[in-house]
Formats: sequence, structure tokens, C-alpha cells
Amino acid sequence: MLKDEAKRNSESSLKYDYGHLMNTYSPAPIEMERGEGPYLWDVEGERYLDFVAGIAVMNLGHSHPKVVEAVKEQAERLVHVSNLYRIPRQAVVADLICDSSFGAKCFFANSGAEAIEAAIKLARRFGIREKGEDAIEIITADGSFHGRTMGAMAATAQTKIQKGFGPMTPGFNYVPYGNLQALEEAITENSAAVILEPIQGEGGVVVPPDYYLAGVREITNCENILMILDEIQTGMGRTGTLFAYEAFGIEPDAMVLAKGLAGGFPMGALVVGKKGADLFSPGDHASTFGGNPFVSAAAEAVITTTLEERILENCREVGDYFMKKLGGLADKFDFVKEVRGKGLLIGMELELADKETAVAIVDEMREKKILINLVQGRVLRFTPPLIIEKSHVDEVVTALDDVLSKIA
Repeated sequence: MLKDEAKRNSESSLKYDYGHLMNTYSPAPIEMERGEGPYLWDVEGERYLDFVAGIAVMNLGHSHPKVVEAVKEQAERLVHVSNLYRIPRQAVVADLICDSSFGAKCFFANSGAEAIEAAIKLARRFGIREKGEDAIEIITADGSFHGRTMGAMAATAQTKIQKGFGPMTPGFNYVPYGNLQALEEAITENSAAVILEPIQGEGGVVVPPDYYLAGVREITNCENILMILDEIQTGMGRTGTLFAYEAFGIEPDAMVLAKGLAGGFPMGALVVGKKGADLFSPGDHASTFGGNPFVSAAAEAVITTTLEERILENCREVGDYFMKKLGGLADKFDFVKEVRGKGLLIGMELELADKETAVAIVDEMREKKILINLVQGRVLRFTPPLIIEKSHVDEVVTALDDVLSKIA
């Protein structure tokens, strides 16, 4: 019944023709035009409560006044000059990140995948310097997601992501996520680094055992290899601390940021601690647009607002509340296998007969003017703006209860 309703409701006429766009996405049949706070409006004027937030990007909500003011002011003064010249606002953003973390140096790019590519080059350079020309192996985890460019795709241990693109970039080994013994056994004399997500977002919001990252830190220290954390999805407050690694009591050698970094403007960053701060020299890596004045203005506004206002506290408080409310649905419906996550990165894993039913749940929630998304064909993922209130959670849980009741 639920699948039939979703199929019928998905039939919608669109205002614009999208025929000239490459077929790389299968977007929902709604056209978004405006956003404010936790809400989006489509071209027909319909309002949606957004618990996707551009896939964990709009941490401060849509059109946050401080971000809007910053980019307006910067656009009127200077948008782009390239990294051939000093960019004061870029330096401010680097200071904000490094002063709030283990970081000693930052490299700015335009996306998470680009920043991962920089991290791969950093790891190889480290291995070659420390161990020799053959020490370029990087260990990543099964179920990981690091991007879709060639290096990032090779780091992503998911066959469905790699399929159809020929031989992968060599030098990557995969181990089970959360398994320290497997990691130890995978390390060789040619290992240069481990790249891991503190929580696997695209992999299904998979939270590792509490001891895992501390164990990885100990192993990488002993073996003299870099510990690089992919904080593209978990960083910038998403899990209740500015960076997810903080909650695990460790510091990596490097981390990658993007998504929530600049409030929807394209920006990625590789943040490197003292151990690798001197690995790159002029000409080793570059980005034409990376950290330009415009995106740096947005990032400065995002970071300062996150640090100065109750964004992190709200994320923890509302996140705990949301987890408890979803836990109530797990108790009610047998096909809800698990609710897991941290802060406002939350997944609800379902045990259903087919993926289509899970897709239909997302579609039916959209009909109720609530946006959520599905990962791995079985996990409902919730990544709302970090500014949401408990009343927004109540609205989502009430609607989800009604939708899930149609399956039971």
C-alpha cells in the first residue's frame, strides 16, 4: 500500500526542463526555490521541513543572517584573485580552524573529494619520506565513502561506487570498520597512512566501538603511519563537538573537512598537524578557487557563529532528544532494527523485504512536507540543521510514526 501511494504521489509536473543535465542524479520531483532556517520552499510555494540540510551542509540553517551578510559584503568588495596573492580572510579561516583543533596548517579546496585527494598526496609524501619510494599504501575501511574522484573512489571501499570505471588507483587496502586486529594485520612496511571516518555517514551512519579510534591512534603511532580522519560529514559541529574526534579523546595527524564548513558555498579543507605540516612545498599541490575571498567570508561567518552561539550545545541536547524519540519508534515497530548516531547525525536501520519500501517511506515523508533521505537502501538518515528545536523533532517523529504504521 505504501509503495503504491508513493508512486502515485511522485507523479508531478515540473516547471523547468532538465534535459541538458547529465544523468548523474535521480532527484525528487520538487523544485526548490528558497530557504530560511530549517525550512525550504519549492517553486509552487510549498514549505518543507528540511532534515537533510543539503546532506549535512546547512548546519546553521538556510540563509543564516550572518552568513548572508558576510557574503554580500565580500561580493561587493572582492570575489576571487587566485592563490597567487595573499588572501587575508583565508588566513583568518585557517587560524579559526587551527586554533580550535590540533591543526598547524590548512590547505583549501572546493569540495570534500578534492580535499581527500590532497590527503592522499600528503600520505604518499609522508610514506616516501619516512620509509622509501614504495611506502605509498593507504588503509581504509569497508563501507567507507570518501568521494567519487579517482583517488577518493579508490579509497572508498564500496564495490558499487567503483564498478564500471576500470582499474582503481593502486595502493589502497581495505579492512573491516571497527576491527583493530584487522587493521594491525593489514599494516606492512609500505603502509603510509590510515584514512577513516569517525562515523561512517554514507555507509549507513555506522558508529564504531568507543575504543576504536583510540586504538587506531595507538597503532598508527607505533607503526609511524599517519592517522587521517575524514570529517567531511562529521565535522563543523554535526556530532555535537566542533570535530567528531574530540569526543573520542584523540587527535589525528590530519583531517579533511567540507560540507558544513562554509554554509553551502563550495569549500573543502585538509587540516594537518605538526607531524605533516612541512610535507608540501610550493608546486606540490594547488587549487585555483580554493579558499578564495568569497567562500572564506562564508566559512568565517559559519565558524564564528558556531563557536559563539549555542550551536554545539543545541546539537547535543536536541540530538539526544531525537535519538530517544526515534528509539520509541524502534520499540514500537519490529522492522526498525536500530537507531544510532551522535549529535544530529542519526540513522534508523530498517529490516524490510525490499529497498522499494524504504524508498517509499522517504517519498511519503516528502508528501507530508518533511525531507529525509536513505543510505545503503535500508537506513533512514537524518542530518537536519543544528539549529532545530525539539518541536521540529516532534513533528518529524509524529509523521514518521504514521508512515511506518502503514507498513506494520
